[in-house]
Amino acid sequence: MSFQQGLSGLNGAAKSLDIIGNNIANASTVGFKGSQAQFADVYAASLNGVTGNTAGIGVKVANIAQQFTQGNIEASNNPLDIAINGAGFFRTVVNGTTQYSRNGQFQLDKTGYMVNAQGARLTGYQAGPNGTILAGAPSPIQINAGDLTPVATSAIDISLNLDSRSLPPATTPFNADDPTSYTKQIPIDVFDTLGNAHVMSTFYVKTAAGKWDVYVANNGVEASNLKVATAALGTSAAHAAVNTARDAWNAAKLATPPVQATIDAALLSYANAASAMVSAAAGTAGATAADQAKITTAGSTAAAVAGNTPEDIDQAIADAVNVKATRVGELTFDSNGAMTTSMPFTMQLPIFPATGATNPLPIEIDFTGSTQYGTQTSEKKIEQDGYTAGQLQRFSAGADGIILGQYSNGKTAALGQIVLANFANPNGLTPLGNNAWAESSMSGAPLTGAPTTGSLGVLQASAVENSNVDLTAELVNMITAQRVYQANAQTIKTQDSVLQTLVNLR
Repeated sequence: MSFQQGLSGLNGAAKSLDIIGNNIANASTVGFKGSQAQFADVYAASLNGVTGNTAGIGVKVANIAQQFTQGNIEASNNPLDIAINGAGFFRTVVNGTTQYSRNGQFQLDKTGYMVNAQGARLTGYQAGPNGTILAGAPSPIQINAGDLTPVATSAIDISLNLDSRSLPPATTPFNADDPTSYTKQIPIDVFDTLGNAHVMSTFYVKTAAGKWDVYVANNGVEASNLKVATAALGTSAAHAAVNTARDAWNAAKLATPPVQATIDAALLSYANAASAMVSAAAGTAGATAADQAKITTAGSTAAAVAGNTPEDIDQAIADAVNVKATRVGELTFDSNGAMTTSMPFTMQLPIFPATGATNPLPIEIDFTGSTQYGTQTSEKKIEQDGYTAGQLQRFSAGADGIILGQYSNGKTAALGQIVLANFANPNGLTPLGNNAWAESSMSGAPLTGAPTTGSLGVLQASAVENSNVDLTAELVNMITAQRVYQANAQTIKTQDSVLQTLVNLR
């Protein structure tokens, strides 16, 4: 039986050397988990049920156990390299088959999916249009490289201190064009529904002790004359109608003899044409309801004045669309400098020139936290919730697996969330090669969730998990296995010598 024992020992030692050699070969493989040969002794009694003291008949390899211990985390220059620190596996899909891996070296394919070197797609939760993570069944993560949709300004938070020592302005009434008629002006960038930026100014006018009027104006609305207000029209139909009406007025004035009724009628036609041109250029929605009415009636109102000229009509229409600052409310403060006005103020900001966006733009202005102390007037906080469209510049994964995209407008938005899977018995996973494992009946069903939840680890971007193989230990194990192999070979050699002696006895 010594031959059988020695032969089983040779096979076991050879298998052990195979496993050690595989570990050493993958000492630099990202995400690799080393294996260990586990042996069991063999007795004849275990084969036929015989009990009693018997000599063993050798050894067998009972199991090849992978060691799912943590590998060292090493930084990399690839932002799509992701390391798992803790328990769990990346969940990937290739050709419809789900696989699991600790190798987090990913890249984008031509369709925007995150894939590994074998083309397996990383799975996770998708992100909705507003960046909200839609938890559900994991699916391949596809990075949306489209522009970030603009958001119109709907709310502005302003916190400032108004100097209680300030006196009411020297000039009244308030005029946005006259700095002597207000105490302070603060410009704020706001955005319309198409993402176009506009500069909105808030004006503060002290009217009495503890009382301040607040005015708001779109700096782009001011138009000093009809030419400026309608410059964008150029050769439009409305502009051509104005020229035709002006020519008709000139012809009526130069007629022989001139007829005043004809001149007035031509002037009225010109005024109405000019009014239509202004409305087309600025859009009647670019003004308040009262100013829209002025635009509609400006022609007839100006024509009713005897002796008006086209220049007079020009100025009358320009004044109608020259929307000035609008008073939105009054800030009041008590004797301790605390604000007592209910918030927020609501307003309709006109958009000029017209951009095709919603016009006017509804905005709430909240001055909560503002004070009136005996210090210089200054703003403490100005925040608004709108932004323009943005192009995706870069993205990276956080510790919780959420992939955040950074856009050219300075905003960030979630593009998806990586999920991890863990098993009750990771050693029961079936190795597939290519740094991947498959679920088996021995491993149990996968427990899938977001990183940092439950028993799942955390993620680290721009990093990889090195192989957990201890090269020094493996070299020592290799020497030990070699000695075991040699010793088993020696038992066979010794048994051969014994048999040879018995043969020679004949």
